[in-house]
Amino acid sequence: MFDTSTPAVVFKLDPNVMHHGGLGVIRSLGRVGVPVYAVQEDSLAPAAHSRYLRGRWLWSPDPAETDQILAGLLELADRIGRPSVLIPTDDAGAIFLAEHGDPLRPYFRFAQPPRDLPRRLAGKYSMYELCRRLGVPCAAATLAGTWEEALDFAAEVGYPLVAKLAEPWVTTKGKVRSTTIVGDADELAALYERCGDAAAGGLMLQEFIPGGPGDDWFFHGYCDAAAVCRPAFTGVKERSYPAHAGLTSLGTCAENDVLEREATKLLERLAFNGIVDLDFRWDARDRRYKLLDFNPRLGAQFRLFRDSAGMDVALASYLDLTGQQIPVGRQPLGRRFLVENYDPIAALRYWRRGELGLRSWASSVRGVDEAAWFARDDLLPFFLMCLWMVCRVVARPLRRRTRHPELNRPQYVPGRNYEPGKATRRRQKRLFEEYR
Repeated sequence: MFDTSTPAVVFKLDPNVMHHGGLGVIRSLGRVGVPVYAVQEDSLAPAAHSRYLRGRWLWSPDPAETDQILAGLLELADRIGRPSVLIPTDDAGAIFLAEHGDPLRPYFRFAQPPRDLPRRLAGKYSMYELCRRLGVPCAAATLAGTWEEALDFAAEVGYPLVAKLAEPWVTTKGKVRSTTIVGDADELAALYERCGDAAAGGLMLQEFIPGGPGDDWFFHGYCDAAAVCRPAFTGVKERSYPAHAGLTSLGTCAENDVLEREATKLLERLAFNGIVDLDFRWDARDRRYKLLDFNPRLGAQFRLFRDSAGMDVALASYLDLTGQQIPVGRQPLGRRFLVENYDPIAALRYWRRGELGLRSWASSVRGVDEAAWFARDDLLPFFLMCLWMVCRVVARPLRRRTRHPELNRPQYVPGRNYEPGKATRRRQKRLFEEYR
C-alpha cells in the first residue's frame, strides 16, 4: 500500500551496540519493503545483522568532528545513489542534524525543527528552564555548580533526589550514569566526586516526585512540518533499568487523553517537527503530570506503539518525509513491550526493594506482544545480543568504553538483505547525479 522505493538510513553517534531502538526502525521499515541502511559502530553489533538491513555503514565518528560527520554521510549518500530518509535515534544525532544538517538536504530527507530546539530540549537543565518559561509542570531542579549549591538544594527538596547529567549525549566513559537516584548526603558526595570533569555540561539535581505503580507515563509521537502530531501514543512504564531512573524495560500501551492533549499542545507551542519521546510522572500532591524528560528523537521502546493501521512513529516519519499520507488508526490498548536483556536485571533491583516478587514478575512478562530483540522472522540479532551480554559480564573488570580508531573513516559492508547488482547500482548512481 506504500511507495517504499526511497531508502532509509538509521543514524546515531552514540557508540552503544546494545541500542535496540535502531533495530526496531530496521525491522519496522524493512518489513514493509523499504531498503534500510544503518550506521553501526561494530561489525558484530546485533542490529547490524538483521535480515532487513540492506547495508551497514561501519563508523564511529567523534560527535565533535562536524566536518568528518558531514563527509561520512555524504559518502554514504553517494554509495546509496539516490536521496534517502535519515532517521536519528540518539540525542547527538538529532542535535547534529538540526544544527549542521543543511548541506545534507539535497541528499537526505529528515525532520527540520527550529535549529536550537533539539539541544535545548535534550539538555536536562535547559529543558527545565524552557518548561518554567512556558508554564509547563515539571519537577524542581538546579544546576549544581558547587558542592554548597548541591547541599542547599538537597536541604530544600529533601532526599531522595535525582541527579542527571545536564548534557547526557556527552560520554563520560562509564564514570557516571546519565540518571541516578541519590538516597542521602553520602551518596550525593560520592556521585559529585565521581563526576569531576566527566560531566562536561554540569550535574543537574532534580526533585524526586514520589509515585507508585501506574504513575510513570511516556508519550511518543511524530510531528509534521506544521507541528501536527499524528500518530500520538501514551503508555505506562511498568519497570525501568536502572529501577525508577532509566530506560523502559517493560511498558504497556494505555490510553490517557489528558496527557495526550497536554503533550500535543506543548509540541504545537514549540513548533516541533520530528519524532519525540516524552517522560512524565503523575504527582499526587498537586494532581498534575510533571514532565521529566524530553527526547527530541525516537524512543528506544517505540515499537510498543503500533496502531490498527500498522503505524508506528518511524513508519509515520518515513511516509511524511516521502510525501505520502499517514493512515489513521486506533491505539492498541494493553499491548506490552519487553527489553529482554535489561528487564531481568531491573526486576532483581525491584525485588531487592521489596517491590516485586518472582510470581508477579513471571506473570508480567507472560504473553508480551513485542520484544526488543527476539523476533521469529529475525533471530540473529537476539542471539548476538545474548553473546554481547555474556561477554560484558565476563570482561566487565577489563571493559573500557572507547571508540574504534579504525572506524573514524566509514566502511561499507553489505547487509543480509538483498544487495542490487552492478547494473542497478549504475542506474541509481546516474539518477542520483541527475538529482544533484
